[in-house]
Amino acid sequence: MGWIKKGLIFSVDKISDWSYSHCHKPTPLLIDNQTLRVYFGVRDKNRITRTTFVDIDITDINQFIVKSFNDQPIINPGKIGAFDDSGANVCSVERVGGLLYMYYIGWNPSTTVHTRNSIGLAISEDNGSSFYKPYDGPILDRNKEEPYYTGAVDVKRYNDSWIMYYTSGTRWSIVNGKPEICYHIKYATSDNGIDWVRNNTDSIIPEHEYEAIARPSVVIENDVMKMWYSKRSINGFRDNPVNGYRGGYAESYDGGIRWIRQDHKFGLDTSESGWDSEAIAYPYVIKIRNKYVMLYNGNGFGKSGFGYAVYEP
Repeated sequence: MGWIKKGLIFSVDKISDWSYSHCHKPTPLLIDNQTLRVYFGVRDKNRITRTTFVDIDITDINQFIVKSFNDQPIINPGKIGAFDDSGANVCSVERVGGLLYMYYIGWNPSTTVHTRNSIGLAISEDNGSSFYKPYDGPILDRNKEEPYYTGAVDVKRYNDSWIMYYTSGTRWSIVNGKPEICYHIKYATSDNGIDWVRNNTDSIIPEHEYEAIARPSVVIENDVMKMWYSKRSINGFRDNPVNGYRGGYAESYDGGIRWIRQDHKFGLDTSESGWDSEAIAYPYVIKIRNKYVMLYNGNGFGKSGFGYAVYEP
């Protein structure tokens, strides 16, 4: 049967001045057998992003029910002049003993292009109810070999090490008179989840010059790694739904170094109408009671909220 859509879970529509719109990049964390916490970015009236969460009752996997909305941001923009002074959006959460490491996108505007992104770290000591930033600076940023852009990551602990799949920009191209970022997914390793070694190693590369690939989500099962990700065209993706976000899929059999794209297996497409009729964006997959559950955004880069699908083999 494949992926079965279960519908919209949550959307933000002028709840408050700071949570005014969007539920950007839903990122799950299992709290217990009955509760799934989903972190996401919300925009305020000035389009500045902060991170918060909802708790969801997952007793019935076919009918998730929102139990509560956290009415305060857990990650705010950083100090003026810092990498995240204009926005902070979650993209990955990983348990580290009794702590939680949250990796988030810090955002700055730029004068020549519309965005500069870097990756920051926040830590929780209370099972994800609150977080603090141990550093004012990013843990992953542009460097001499990857000079253009660093975006959404997924981080996993694997054997005795840490692995990260991250979005890396390869160039800015002028499309219809405006600069658009071209990016795909690369690979890095770490001994502690904080200091990362990256050797400009490609994981998922574009199939053509106009394809952009972003926001990895990785599930590790025995000797097989499975990755879901977003893909779109850099040409007209904001205005033409045909060129907007869709999902991709790949597998690795060597510990996550080399990946085989199998996008035809993604198995989820836009609906004929409704909240996800124009896009399938930023999918993130988690296993709940031995079933795959996919959280994803629909239309408007998360403006319509986030929903979920369940894989029925």
